[in-house]
Formats: sequence, C-alpha cells, structure tokens
Amino acid sequence: MKYRLDPQPLEWIDRRESVSFRFEGQSFSGFSGDSLSSALLASGQKLLGRSFKYHRPRGVLSMANHDVNALFQSDEATNIRGDVTPVSEGLDLRACNVNGSLANDKDSYIGLLSRFLPVGFYYKAFHKPKKYFPFWEKIIREKAGLGEISTDWSATRQPKQYGFCDVLVIGAGASGMSAALTAADAGADVVLVDENPHIGGSLDYQLANVKEAAAVRADLKTRVRSHAHIRLLEGHYAAGWYTDHYVPLVGADGIVKMRAEQVIMATGVMEQPSVFRNNDLPGVMLASAAQRLITRYAVKPGQRAVVLTGNDEGYRAALDLLEAGIEVAAVIDLEWLDKRGPWAEQVKAKNIPILEQSAIYEAKGKDALTGVVVGEFDGRGCDSGLTRKFACDLLLMSVGWAPASQMLYQSGCKLGYDKKAHQILPRALSNGQHACGRLNGAFTLEQRLADGERAAKDAVAQLNGESVNMDLTLHRDSVAHSHDWPIIRHPKGKNFLDIDEDLQLKDLINAAKEGFDNIELMKRFSTNGMGPSQGKHSNMNGIRVLAEITGKSIDETGSTTARPMFHPVPVSAMAGRRFRPERLTPMHQWHLDNGVQLMEAGQWMRPEYYLPVSEAGASDAAGAGQIDQRQQAILQEVQAVRSGLGLIDVSTLGKIEVMGPDAARLLDVVYTMTMSTIKIGMTRYALAVDDSGVIIDDGIVGRIAEDRFYVTATTSHAAAAFRTLSLKIQELGLNVRLANLTGSMAAMNLAGPASRKLLSGLTDVDLSEANFPYLGMREGTLCGYPVRLIRVGFVGELGYEIHLPAAGAMEVWETLMREGQSAGIRPFGVEAQRILRLEKGHIIVGQDTDGLTNPFEANMSWAVPLKSKPWFTGKPSLALLKARCQRKLIGFRLPQGFNGQLPKECHLIIENGEIAGRITSIAYSPSLGRTIGLAMVDLPLADGATELKVRVDGGAMVSIEPCPTPFYDADGARQTADLTEVA
Repeated sequence: MKYRLDPQPLEWIDRRESVSFRFEGQSFSGFSGDSLSSALLASGQKLLGRSFKYHRPRGVLSMANHDVNALFQSDEATNIRGDVTPVSEGLDLRACNVNGSLANDKDSYIGLLSRFLPVGFYYKAFHKPKKYFPFWEKIIREKAGLGEISTDWSATRQPKQYGFCDVLVIGAGASGMSAALTAADAGADVVLVDENPHIGGSLDYQLANVKEAAAVRADLKTRVRSHAHIRLLEGHYAAGWYTDHYVPLVGADGIVKMRAEQVIMATGVMEQPSVFRNNDLPGVMLASAAQRLITRYAVKPGQRAVVLTGNDEGYRAALDLLEAGIEVAAVIDLEWLDKRGPWAEQVKAKNIPILEQSAIYEAKGKDALTGVVVGEFDGRGCDSGLTRKFACDLLLMSVGWAPASQMLYQSGCKLGYDKKAHQILPRALSNGQHACGRLNGAFTLEQRLADGERAAKDAVAQLNGESVNMDLTLHRDSVAHSHDWPIIRHPKGKNFLDIDEDLQLKDLINAAKEGFDNIELMKRFSTNGMGPSQGKHSNMNGIRVLAEITGKSIDETGSTTARPMFHPVPVSAMAGRRFRPERLTPMHQWHLDNGVQLMEAGQWMRPEYYLPVSEAGASDAAGAGQIDQRQQAILQEVQAVRSGLGLIDVSTLGKIEVMGPDAARLLDVVYTMTMSTIKIGMTRYALAVDDSGVIIDDGIVGRIAEDRFYVTATTSHAAAAFRTLSLKIQELGLNVRLANLTGSMAAMNLAGPASRKLLSGLTDVDLSEANFPYLGMREGTLCGYPVRLIRVGFVGELGYEIHLPAAGAMEVWETLMREGQSAGIRPFGVEAQRILRLEKGHIIVGQDTDGLTNPFEANMSWAVPLKSKPWFTGKPSLALLKARCQRKLIGFRLPQGFNGQLPKECHLIIENGEIAGRITSIAYSPSLGRTIGLAMVDLPLADGATELKVRVDGGAMVSIEPCPTPFYDADGARQTADLTEVA
C-alpha cells in the first residue's frame, strides 16, 4: 500500500484489520472501512475501469457514489460501485465493460472510430439494408450493457421496515445536524439520515484541516449521538420522495419506509467537473474526491498535482494536498485572485504558482495523467497560442456545484437559477418541505449552521400548525462558488461532458443543430444524464451548453425531470423478504410422506410428481440423473392413469357456491356459455373473458337446485373469480349470495378405467352410466363424509372429481389409495396432469393463452354463442374479434423416434425469416409414443401449413407437423363408455 498516508484524525479505516481481495487476477489488500476504490488506489492501481462507449481508461472521479466507470463484477454480483462499496475479505473482482483484461481491453480500438459514431448514430445506422440488421444486432447486443448477470447468485432476503417521525432530516452535514438538534430541542421526534457510514458530511473532508471547524464538528456529533429525540440512520440514503412525505431510506439491510410530517433537505451539493480535452484520464478527479481519499481513507491520490479552480474551495483543496505531503505544481484559477478569500492567501504565501484567468486546455497522457496544458481563459474559451505545460499525475477540478435537489423536484418544489451564485437554488417549497445548507446556497460554516437552525424552526412551527413565512435567502452566501462556464472547446474533441456516456461537447452542439434544442429532447437524443449516475455530474453543464446554443437563460432552458431513485436500489431491497402466503392442502403431509416433489402454484404448494419413497430419499444427491428420474416418474404416473387408476389432489381449485333467485342470471353475465339452461345435477364448461374479449379463466358450473350453483375456477384465478362475481352482483343489483368454499373444501380427482369400480364400493351414489352420465354431478356420502361427485374429463379418462369437507379429505384419500392397490393406483402430480390434458388437446389458461388471446384464436368458438345468448361480459368485443382473428392455436407432433434437440415452450416458429408463432405446450406422450404439442400460429399459415419450422436453443431449425386435436381418444369413448368396453 505504497500510497497509504499516515493515520488521519478523521479516517474511516481500521488499521487493526487487514482485508485481502483480488482484482483482475491480482492480489490486493486494504483495511476494514476501505472502499474498493480506495483500497486499489492505496496499492497504486489507478486504472479502475473502461468507459461505456469508447472503452477509454478511467479512474476515480468523485468518490461520492458517482464513479460509474469504477464498476466491478464478482461471481455473485454485478455493477458493484467501487467508490462506495466496502472491501471485504476474499472478494474476487474484475472490471465491467471490458473485453479481455482491464489493462488490455480488446475493444479500446472503438475510440479510434469515434468520428464514425456521432451523437444519435444508433438511431440512424444499421437499419439498412435490412438483411444485414441481424448481423449488426448480434454485435450490438454483445457490446451493449455493462456488467454480466449470473444466474447462480445466492438469494438474499432483505426485510422492509416502516418508520414514522415528526421531522425527517436528510443529510448529516453541518446544516443537517444543526437542523436535527434544533428540532429535537423543541421536542420533535427527529430522524436524521445520511448515506455515508459516518455523519459529518463535508465537515469531515473539506474542512478537515480547518481549525475553526474542529470544535464545531465535535460538539455537533456528540450532541446528535446522545440526543434522546434523535434517531440516527447512518449508511442509509433517501431514494425518492413520494406523496405525503413518504421517503424510502435504503440501507445495507433493506428499506425503511419513512413517513414524516416535515422533511428538511440538507442533502448538500454535488461537485461538477470541468470540460476540457482528455478530462477523463485516470488522475483527473474532482477536488472533493481527493479530499475524501485523504481524510476518510488516508490515501495519497497522487505525487504532483495541479489544481483547477473557479472558487475558494479549490484553494482549500490545494492546502489539503500540501498537508498530505503532495507537491502542488500550480493552481489554475478561471478568474482573478482578488475574488478569493483567506485560503487563497495561504496558498499564495506558500509560494505556489497561481495562474489567474487561465484554464486547462488539454490533459496529457495515454493510460493515465502525465501533464496538463494551460491556456489563458477569457471566460468562454482558451487561447491555444498562449499555453504553458505542467508535469503532474494528479489534476483536481473545483469549478462549481450542482444542488442534490432531486427530491425537491419530485415533491413539487420550484427551483431556479441564481445568477449571483451561478447555482440552481430553491425558490418556493411545498408544504412540509424545507431546504438548508449548501443546497440552499449557504456555504460558509456559519451560514450552514444558521440555515439549518432556520429550517428546523420553520418545520417545528408548521408541525404546530403555525403559519410560516419562510425566507430562504436569509443565510445565503453573497459570493459565487460555481463558475458559469467551466467548459473549454478543443478542435480535437475528447472533452467529455457526460463521462458516463462518453458524450463530448460537440455531441450536444450537433444534437441542437439537428433540432433537439429542448432540454428533455436533447437528453434523450444525446443520452446526456441517462447513464448510471443519472446526470449528477453532467446535467448542469448540459443545461449551460444548451442555453448558450439557443441564446436563452438557464431558467428558460430548464432542467430535466428528476425521478426516483436517487441512487441505484438493489432489486432485493425493493422486493423485501420473500413474504407471501403459502397454502397447503389437507393431504399435504401424506404427499410429504410419499416421495412428493412440490411446486408452487400461486399461493399453493402442489405435488409436481412423486418418486417411490426409497428413491425420493436419495433424490437430492442424484445430480444430473435426477432429470431422468423425474421424467421417468412423470411418465409412469401418466401410464397409471391411462391403464388403471390415478389420484390427484385438486384441492387448490376455486370452489364457490352461488345462491339466490338471480344466481342463473349472474352466471350468464360472467361466463360466455348459457348457464341458466343447465339441468339440475349436470355441469357445463365455463369460459370467462374480460370486457376486451381476452380469456381470463375457465372451470365448470354445476347446478345443485333451481337457485343454487357450484362453480369451480383455476388455482391461480380462484380469488379473482370470487371478486368478479361479487362485483357483478353489486353492478347489476342482483339478489345473489356467494360462499367461497375454496379453503374449507378439499377436492381430488380419481381417474382411470378402474375408477368406477373402486368408487362404487365406497359411496352410496349410484355410479351407473344411466344414472350418472358424463358431465353429471351427484351428492352423497363417501367413507361416511358428505361428498359432491362430478364427472369431468380433463385428463381424458373415466374419472370423478370428489369434493368434500377438508376435515375428511385425508381419510378419504388414504382409503382410496389403500383400496385401489389391486388396480395399481398411483398418485399423480401436476406434470402428469399436464401431459394427460395435452393428449386430449385441452388448454391451460395462462400457458396456451396470453394476455391478448380470445376464444376464437384458442379454437373455442363453440364456447361463444354470439347469436343465441343476448348478453355476457365481453360479447361486444368478441363480435368484432371473430372476423379479425390473426392467429390460431393448433396441434402439432414430431416424428416417432425423433432424437434431435427438442423444442421447448415459447420457442419461436419461423417462416421466411420472420416470427410466425410460438410453442405454448410440448411434451412426450407415452400413450402415443411421440412428442406432441400446441402452438399459437399466425394465419393463414396455421390453416395451410404441412410443416412448420421451430428455432430451438442454439439457433437450429426443427420441423414439426401440424395435426388435429385431440391427439388421444378423439371420440371421447374412454370418458363415457362402461369399464368393460374399454378395459
């Protein structure tokens, strides 16, 4: 760690705990508390990444969560932000957006092609000739994006918390701590949050060596940490503002959803870079970045420095460099020395060369900074004929600030450009919103403390219901801390305005010339501010450039819309814990005891398939062989149903009783087919569509009495079906009562040629074909429990759905399994059921249909009586859709003995190089000895093709043969005939 400094008074690192990690195949070490970037820089590793577009070498820029070119990749995570992510033992990292190694990126040649890649080229190139687009598309997809996502990540669960407070203070710098203490002293319940792991803000790095700040710092921190009315959340950032002061606070362990009566924004400012040629070289960084490296991490950012400044803060940074033992070759001031304060006098007294009215014309170096070219500056540009050169390996930029005002914008506050401060400042705040500190233009320590106190008093007054006349200008500085034009043109370009996107000054100029001269249009055309930092270091300069081009003021030019999130938020944090209901059927324990492999179906845990108990115990260790074992078990279950007897748990089906004088009318409205004509003791297929005619559910409706019906719905749509029925009752004013029996009743399906024989010996219901025909429904007892038996044919065999109270389900299930042994009974799961129904050509809603599928496309016109039924939900849309069908669900099969690569569900059907459909279901049918499936195919291809081509994984094309459905038992004899006829 050759660039590690001696211990610093306010350092974050713990030198007692060393941490080892790897980067780009090399070993590095740091200390606990280091960030990844600081640990690398301490070891002399200045090259941290490559730029997004040109793959130029990049290093540290801000050390403030804006360094998007220092993004790293591990086996577990991608786009790890090096400037803020703590180093941990054993990490093995590599750079993102690199082809090959970081030091020898094979894509660095792209920078040589920059003249052929102007702004907006991606909108104009590669489209013609059309036949070459697939070639370009493949290359673009390979080069686009940053990190790589691994599908082998370790699942992380982060709990969400909910918080409430009187006053939420965001930012724990000088003004934030002052505001929190003032509000807490007035008796308010205060939450103080800061994104850094330690409070202090710029007091701890920019004013670290200012003696006058030391006592203030110590007093503020001590009082904050000990105050009974202050809850401190370090290491949490406010990700956005939502209605009624709802602010998500994101930390390492998840999100705290905070609701506050009053919110004080003390979020500070973000330092802005200067724009000049090669301003992106490693070694060129913001002055505040160097100060953070020195004070927080005790890292020496360079050996010989040049400081470019447009304010007093640049001189403070020069003094801090000297304090750290770094040689300062020169200070380059964009303006006059007599505009500066006492820090400039201290620099001058140390005989440091100060070049007034000068700017950096060009930075020199190939892979890192080696020197700078300085030219005279007239406020808008450099005189390239009057230049001086300085050798250096570090260049600090301190030319101005942009407010961290994103959440003020989100909450509806009004901000505007202050010509005196050369900064955007708040003008009018929304109710319950307050701003203080450098965000509000208060820059000196005294101003920040006083402004924080003012904001807190205003917040407490509003909290108490008092009217407040807020004076935001009371403590603003009279001296500008930002330069209005820190932008230097260069004929050779490479003067980057947005370092995220490799966006040069000329790119914005050309975008405006092409007519994109509105700030929002320019952003989208040029991508300025659309990178990972979301414009934190580029938006202000982008506004300046557009204003200059159009001749408008900054206010007239405007700013782009600020949206959450302020910093990137991990998906795991937004998702929270895996907290969702898990429902178990009454037979769940039996399944567990008998080799079940479970799957999730909505909220339910359902049997996917069963292994014999002896095999199930070893299944976890089966490795690759488990796939064959799984397939074998599923096929055996299918064969058991076809040849003898199978039993499946279908308790997850929605089960609803509909009762009352208007029950039939309700069902006629909700379902496409006429339900009012069902005879008592019979059932009818029930198809539901929405108002647009899209299929949303199916099931059956059975009639128990003249005014009483029994309705089933699919597992995933059970709750929605009950809501829909309830809504229609209210909308139509019907006299109907509903009973949702989904949880209180169990159901199982006994299917197979031997089902009638087995069941007849256990129930008092007459199961003869004459008394209990196909699609019939009967009530009686089974094993002493009241049951409702339904003759259904989803799996294509003689079968009975058995619906009964949940309390008796286990006994009935065990009895059927015991008594059915002689017939070879076998429990079967969802996967076997899917094959069985596929052999019969029955669809699964949500699998063979999508969010646009109507009944005509699904070959279900028989379920849509447009002429005979006066009204049902979706009828007007279906009347129009019938003549507009553009695709159709068809059956297909592969040749017997096919041994090539099998197509999968969602694989695409290709015709003449274009997508013409997709496979919705596919499986091997043991009953037919070949692979069969369903596919949604575009018309007229679906009606006339003798062969279709499917693109499988890897790009190969496989032929499939369209064929009619059902594939199995087309006349339905096995569902209706007597056992002796089909045995």
